[in-house]
Amino acid sequence: MNSAIPDPPSARRPLWLDILIAVVPVVLASLLGSAATVPQIAGWYADLVKPPFNPPNWIFAPVWTTLFAMMAFAVFRILRQPLASRWALTVYHVQLALNLLWSCIFFGLNSPLGGMVVILPLLAMILATIAAFGRLDRLSSLLLWPYAAWVSFATLLNLSIWWLNR
Repeated sequence: MNSAIPDPPSARRPLWLDILIAVVPVVLASLLGSAATVPQIAGWYADLVKPPFNPPNWIFAPVWTTLFAMMAFAVFRILRQPLASRWALTVYHVQLALNLLWSCIFFGLNSPLGGMVVILPLLAMILATIAAFGRLDRLSSLLLWPYAAWVSFATLLNLSIWWLNR
């Protein structure tokens, strides 16, 4: 009978695999979200009435690139934790799927109201991810606060666009 404590899952996986597990879903969400968004910028989105606090279009790409990089690094750190929680990883991936869904609904279907229906649970899931990550790794949790702040701002922007264009 072996009484040794088994290695944590992250110790059994090679580093490169955790990097792939962290980066690939973020890159896919980013690319698919951009595919739904970019074609609508010059047409449908340009024609919408927007609130005075709407940022210029050029700001979105660098902000989202930074936020996605921070998400990937945060989840990578979680994957390397000896007690990585399936719950934390599940909540993280649900919020990532909602992030993609928002782009598909708001931009792909040209629906600010549909965007509101998705962005509210997205924000809740981001906060749930921050809480779940915080139990495992403080830095991973902190890395997601700018994302929560940006999506909070995006929620106000989404609501304003819906209100101004209903």
